[in-house]
Amino acid sequence: MKIISGLLKLIFINILIYFSFNAQATEGDDLLWSGCGITKKAFMAELGKAYTAKTGVNVVIKGGGATKGIRNAANGSIDIGGACRATIQNIKDESAAYQIPVAWDALVVIVNKANPVNSISFKQLQQLYIGQIKNWKELGGNDSPIELYERKGKLSGVGRTLRELVFANYEQDFVVAHTVNSSGPLEEGILNNVNGIGTTGVSSAKRRDLKILKLDDKEPSYENIKNGEYLLYRPLYLVTSVPRKTSDKVKKFISFALSSEGKAIIRKAGTVPYSDAMSLVMKQLQQYKKARDSGIFSNN
Repeated sequence: MKIISGLLKLIFINILIYFSFNAQATEGDDLLWSGCGITKKAFMAELGKAYTAKTGVNVVIKGGGATKGIRNAANGSIDIGGACRATIQNIKDESAAYQIPVAWDALVVIVNKANPVNSISFKQLQQLYIGQIKNWKELGGNDSPIELYERKGKLSGVGRTLRELVFANYEQDFVVAHTVNSSGPLEEGILNNVNGIGTTGVSSAKRRDLKILKLDDKEPSYENIKNGEYLLYRPLYLVTSVPRKTSDKVKKFISFALSSEGKAIIRKAGTVPYSDAMSLVMKQLQQYKKARDSGIFSNN
């Protein structure tokens, strides 16, 4: 129920956004953003450049991952965080974070371009991660062992969302060959390993020379993400401290990101703005139910 209530909350949060962030952009001090690398590649790099050109405010962009972005925004050590997962309210370091959904990203399964496999089913994806599929010939590929890559821990944006939407279990254990610290090393590992496979965000994967597999015969194209035909997607957030503590310079940038100008920049980057596909909130609930009803819950 916690997963469902968290997703339903997104339906209402966009309404609150427009009341909280309605200032106009002007020149001011530098604005420091840090967080999820996938969010950076999806829209933040382009938004930052456009905002600097428009206002003269220098937007400083650093990485660090979703968890760091959420927690550092909450404690005020940065102006804005970037996250590809929702906050975890029973974790003290995240309780003061305020998330603004800005765009949609898909979770995609990636392999080396020399790998002959082109698609995977949802059921096969489940079986892959719990160690029931171990050889590429089981997916229509070569007779070679599968080397599955995963992010370290269970709180990363990709790892947590994958467990939510594929297993309906945030604590699901995976059977893997390689554990890495972030999405960058995961993607680079598969770039150099014909037997490698892993999951990452489409906004990051499409910028590398990798093969993105179809999932249940659907490509993670812009249109398939926008209309919900592709199965696995999640919101991408900008993160601040609670609104009453949010500075004017942060409010101005958020206002820009949510404006028609900001959304046009996000679309040009190949990413779906959040408000362009609000129906995905309910579709995400349906995907959670599909994962829950699949019967694969055990820690293996």
